[in-house]
Amino acid sequence: MVFLLRRLGFYLAAFVAAATINFFLPRLMPGDPIQIMFSSTGTELSAENLASLKLTFGFVDGPLWQQYLTYLQSIFTGDLGRSIKYFPLPVTSVLGHALIWTVGLMGTATIISFTLGTFLGVLAAWWRGGIFDVVVSVGAIFATSVPAVVTSLIVLFFFGFTLGWFPTGYAADPALDPSFSLTYIGSLLYHGILPMLTLCTVLTGGFAVTMRNNMINLLGEDYIVMARAKGLSDSHVMIWYAARNALLPTVSSLAIAIGTVLGGSLVTEVVYNYPGLGNILYQAILARDYPVIQGQLLIMTVAMLVANFIVDVSYVLLDPRLRGA
Repeated sequence: MVFLLRRLGFYLAAFVAAATINFFLPRLMPGDPIQIMFSSTGTELSAENLASLKLTFGFVDGPLWQQYLTYLQSIFTGDLGRSIKYFPLPVTSVLGHALIWTVGLMGTATIISFTLGTFLGVLAAWWRGGIFDVVVSVGAIFATSVPAVVTSLIVLFFFGFTLGWFPTGYAADPALDPSFSLTYIGSLLYHGILPMLTLCTVLTGGFAVTMRNNMINLLGEDYIVMARAKGLSDSHVMIWYAARNALLPTVSSLAIAIGTVLGGSLVTEVVYNYPGLGNILYQAILARDYPVIQGQLLIMTVAMLVANFIVDVSYVLLDPRLRGA
């Protein structure tokens, strides 16, 4: 309990610090969001109408400390204001709709990448120095070194434009009405292949390299030598002795990946015009939509802190030696 309370206090302080940065960053960007919204339409507003709109969107014309206290109050009450770009929708509705798409895409890609990357890393470490190890290691390092935007564009150009096998944008066919019909579900899966392929290519390499390095460091341990001396099969030693203990440090990488799920993949979603949180954040930045920007960054912060707290608890459960740390 002492450990849990200590970690909770740390993450609460980190949340307040992140919320403070989240408050000041949008206000350091040039331009007035209200003026930008109406300048594109060529409409001029009077001072009274401008003040009324600012009040509607939650912009307080007071000192920064007063705005900051209002912002903290809105966080703990769940009132994040109304979106400027998608007015009159509240921020929670805009982000809630995009959250479903992001969790479906990023969550599935993370699970597939972690499973595949861990499996490849285990085999590469067990057969280290062989052809399989070389192929996996070089491929994983190359996949993690190439920027996500380059990978997205290559996959889109080759499979979408050159071969024409898959659609080049949207989460589903715009001509279909959202429903639980087989036609609409099939369209979702069909349109999600290229974004899923891109994300899996980017994420799998990191998990494979991490698992391979962790497992190689354990293969020379005494309990591995003892297991082999007892006559246990290679597959049994590889899975239950080496891979099982090497998996513990990989949980940290999984936690970071899970934390980024709610942040969305901005590059991938923008390239494929996928209606997730990353694309919403990009559009909000272009429109100077402060409430949406702050709400999205807040979701990313909470997701990352919760994921790291779960990892801390998991570490203690998996390795009791850490309870006194």
